[in-house]
Amino acid sequence: MAATPLIELDHIYKSFDGERGFAVCDVSISIESGVFVAMVGTSGSGKTTTLKTINRLIEPDRGEVRILGKPINTIDAPRLRRQIGYVFQGIGLFPHMTIAENIGITPQLLNWPDVDISRRVAELLDLVSLPQHYATRLPDALSGGEQQRAGVARAIAARPRIVLMDEPFGALDAVTHDTLSAAYRQIHDRLGLTTIMVTHDVQEAVLRADLIAVMHAGRLLACDTPRMLLSGTADIEVNTLMAAPRRQAEQIGKLLANDSGPI
Repeated sequence: MAATPLIELDHIYKSFDGERGFAVCDVSISIESGVFVAMVGTSGSGKTTTLKTINRLIEPDRGEVRILGKPINTIDAPRLRRQIGYVFQGIGLFPHMTIAENIGITPQLLNWPDVDISRRVAELLDLVSLPQHYATRLPDALSGGEQQRAGVARAIAARPRIVLMDEPFGALDAVTHDTLSAAYRQIHDRLGLTTIMVTHDVQEAVLRADLIAVMHAGRLLACDTPRMLLSGTADIEVNTLMAAPRRQAEQIGKLLANDSGPI
């Protein structure tokens, strides 16, 4: 008997404009425990709306979201969100709270003992490669990349099984983006997390994800491994999107083979 998927979206619909148009239209996907899923697509394709139905930041008009077979609309929304890590582009650290207080906010809301919170903060600072003395700093004393490291630490502080990421590194410079993206994938593997990440960067999806879910005009067009999607599908929108990292790889290969100048 097959195990119940950790996350299931079952025929999800969401409209912000009545029946005249759906931001998300008939999206169904099953995600097993431990899988890293990247959701890609052009702006307005429904990626973030779909992501936010999983922690009830957005309630679908129709359809059902389940975690381990249990409909999430039967779970108190704040309690559900404390069980799911959430990282987004704006970082969202509380400016008046220290880094330690930011990281420890969810364990505090869950009534962890202070000694356990302090121990967890120290552990997480090491995990995300931030110095221990940063614990007493305010967010504005950190760089953007350091703040996002703290944001990741805060998201996993209460030991969630699921982490949702909405363009988490999109506002960072290319080098910091790549460094943090790779570092998070290592954290995902080390902790056995299940991650769903929305990204506009198809190359990042190819390099980091186990599965890539391709959205277009509110619909899920494909969900498969990077290798399978790069090899081509019957859907022209999927092929167009996946052509970008393939083309970039080919151009880099040509550049390395020809050192006489730009391509």
